[in-house]
Amino acid sequence: MSDNWLPSLKTRTPAEGYDLAVKLSRIAVKFTQPDASERDRMRPEYAGNADSLIAVSQVVATNFATVAAANDYWRDAS
Repeated sequence: MSDNWLPSLKTRTPAEGYDLAVKLSRIAVKFTQPDASERDRMRPEYAGNADSLIAVSQVVATNFATVAAANDYWRDAS
C-alpha cells in the first residue's frame, strides 16, 4: 500500500467519517494479516462469534472517535 493512501482524516459529513473509520479498521486487519487467503480462512471463525463482532465494533468506534475529533465533531462554523 502506498504511503499516501490516507491523505487526510477530514470528511464532509459524519457518515463519510464513519465510512473512513470502517476503512481504517479494515486496513489495520490487512496490515496485521496481509495474506488474503488466511483472512478468508479465519472469517467463519469470527463471523458467528458475538465476542469477535463486539470487538470489531469497538475498533470501529475508536476509529470513528478519532475521525470525529479530527473534524471538530462536524461543528457548524456559522
